[in-house]
Amino acid sequence: MPTVTKPSNAKKTFAAIVAIITWVTILVQFYLAAVSITNFFSYFTILCNLLIVICLSYTLLAPASGPGVFFSSVSVQTAIALYIFIVGVIFNLVLRGLADLSGMAWVVDNLLHVVCPILYLLYWVIFVPRGVLKWKDVTKWVYFPLAYVIYSLIRGPIVNWFPYPFLNTTKLGYEKVLLNITVIMIVFLGAGLIMIAINRSLKKKR
Repeated sequence: MPTVTKPSNAKKTFAAIVAIITWVTILVQFYLAAVSITNFFSYFTILCNLLIVICLSYTLLAPASGPGVFFSSVSVQTAIALYIFIVGVIFNLVLRGLADLSGMAWVVDNLLHVVCPILYLLYWVIFVPRGVLKWKDVTKWVYFPLAYVIYSLIRGPIVNWFPYPFLNTTKLGYEKVLLNITVIMIVFLGAGLIMIAINRSLKKKR
């Protein structure tokens, strides 16, 4: 079994705080959501926030287990950081203001799309080991978002529901949606390469 480095108290404390906030936020959003369970878990935002809590929970509670070793990987943790970063970017540049929210719904919406992404990105910057990523890692990170958009494009027309307006082939047509997806994938790759560059340049001090 691979050797697992014991996390520092600071790392464990910060990870626990982020995990608890994200877990509570997802649960409250699930309670408030006016969509089916399947639709709820068809949002990329929800999936990425779930990845955060699963990753941090295994890192804290079972780091030596198979999933714990997997989620302790720098590449996996960076992929999750990339996904949640894109969630925040797309929400604030494209989706913010499309829904008229107030009260608790507004608070939870901003927790999912702003606060939780920032907290996990801080965790990545401060605690994830540096100088170990390879440039080719970015090619593996696009598998998950690609699988997600394929799922959305197949399921959307069948149930007549799309999680995001830029994926709505019924209204926009496939040509426009495929263009949107291409742009998003380019952003994924570009942001991923930047994160690798940051990781490689900020080498951990020996």
